[in-house]
Amino acid sequence: MHLIQILLPLYDNEGEPFPQDEFLRVRDALSERFGGITTYMRSPARGLWKETRDTTVHDDIVIYEVMTAELDRDWWKSYREKLTVNFRQALLIVRVSEVQLL
Repeated sequence: MHLIQILLPLYDNEGEPFPQDEFLRVRDALSERFGGITTYMRSPARGLWKETRDTTVHDDIVIYEVMTAELDRDWWKSYREKLTVNFRQALLIVRVSEVQLL
């Protein structure tokens, strides 16, 4: 079983919030394809990273998760590229972990 997490920014690089419709489109597409989705939207997570030695950057993000038995890497690569464009990001994180159900 695979757990896929998508980290979506709440704001663009100018600090403008993305419209709610963008997030609903992603939620609906993933729910339709994978039969369900978990969203973490109430309290945005904050991502911090060093852009340079002296500069720390942050993003407020929401996290979408889906689980699937089979991992279609080509589909996920294409979907990540689409989301990268839609959310105007240089890099958008989509990560996968293998999980065991207990």
